[in-house]
Amino acid sequence: MSEPINISLPPSVDDFDLAIDTGWEYLRSYENVNRVFYTASALGDFSLIWHMLNLARRINNPERRGSVLELSLLLGAESLLVNQGLKRLFRRSRPDMGSRTHPHKIRKPQTSSFPSGHASSAVLAASILSKGSKLAPAYKVLAALVATSRIHVRAHHASDVIAGAAVGVIFTRLINSRR
Repeated sequence: MSEPINISLPPSVDDFDLAIDTGWEYLRSYENVNRVFYTASALGDFSLIWHMLNLARRINNPERRGSVLELSLLLGAESLLVNQGLKRLFRRSRPDMGSRTHPHKIRKPQTSSFPSGHASSAVLAASILSKGSKLAPAYKVLAALVATSRIHVRAHHASDVIAGAAVGVIFTRLINSRR
């Protein structure tokens, strides 16, 4: 039986992450900011917010029959790629969530840290929901909020979130090139 692949990131990435986390600490001292980021993080779990918005779009516009299923299937494929593919290649440790107190409840992820699935699904979903929508700016702001919430709640390093967002962009471009 062969040894599992474990791609390591360069030490400069850890230095970058430490700098961002140290600077972010200031924001963690504000309860209102904590509420926003912990809520965004929880709504990003299992792409809940994106499925809710997708259903709301369908209810608001009954002609969008296939769109509900399409986004759900795409998010499922993205999740499979990130959680069962990329994360298994990197096996990066998450920030130390257990040694810190959290002002709000947070689900402890079972997968490795790199890349962020919240960030990749947020970018993918916001891109798809934004297509031809007047709400495009709101979807994109929400995606940024969900993605960065993972840094705030210490579920991901900043580089995990950047890489996850990049995966979401690539996945979106692949989908759009097939249409």
